[in-house]
Amino acid sequence: MDDQRKVRISATVRTRNEEANLEECLKSIAWADEIVVVDSHSTDATIEIAGKYTDRIFIREWPGHIAQSQFATDHTSYDWVLSMDADERVSPELREEILALDLDSTPNVAFEMPRYHYFMKRWINHSAWYPDYKVRLFRKDRCFWGGYSPHDSVQVNGSTGRLKGNLIHYIYRDMEHFSATKNSYSTLTSRDHHKSGRKARVINFTLRPFYAFMYRYFARLGFLDGIAGFIISIEEAHCVFLKYVKLYELERKLQLNSAKPDPRNQ
Repeated sequence: MDDQRKVRISATVRTRNEEANLEECLKSIAWADEIVVVDSHSTDATIEIAGKYTDRIFIREWPGHIAQSQFATDHTSYDWVLSMDADERVSPELREEILALDLDSTPNVAFEMPRYHYFMKRWINHSAWYPDYKVRLFRKDRCFWGGYSPHDSVQVNGSTGRLKGNLIHYIYRDMEHFSATKNSYSTLTSRDHHKSGRKARVINFTLRPFYAFMYRYFARLGFLDGIAGFIISIEEAHCVFLKYVKLYELERKLQLNSAKPDPRNQ
């Protein structure tokens, strides 16, 4: 802790069986004035690891990405919050940049930072995965968590500054993890879209996936990331396809259920 700083910073981390990642994450934010860990009933050594860095540990059922992030934010002690995932690290450059901020007088109520992804044993410099700016440092009295599941994001009521240091992200362990995550995310997103009244059109699962691939691989220079860039572009396009096909499936189920005759009227 830097005793010369006027403004204190709380750091939050959501966890669920993150023993492989958590230690390095917490080491990278050990400079924070407070660390809050919100765990969803881990069955590995996650809690023991977290206990080495903080006594501010909450264990609760997983209510969804947005609700869990908001819960973590609401249980911090200080106005400024740095939100982290367990597979992320604050780089030394980003740490020094944050510590040098004059948070007491800045006109900004939030700061976004570039997120640098490590995948297939290489750093991804293109493919729309970099710089991948994310708001992660914010004033909790002027910001809240929103977005849509599973893509929760900080909603900012005020101006946002931009930092240069990288937030390091060890994004997927392997292709199985990548594919499984994208499949799960497409399910969550399709359900969220369905609840919000969004409709699936043929163009959504025909042209949208094609556009997603072309955008990442060519417009965002994914081809410069080698085979990893090609795989990323294909998987992201496939996720778009799955999202809208699953949304279409939900709509069809609703239509079929509503069309079933009521046996009480027979």
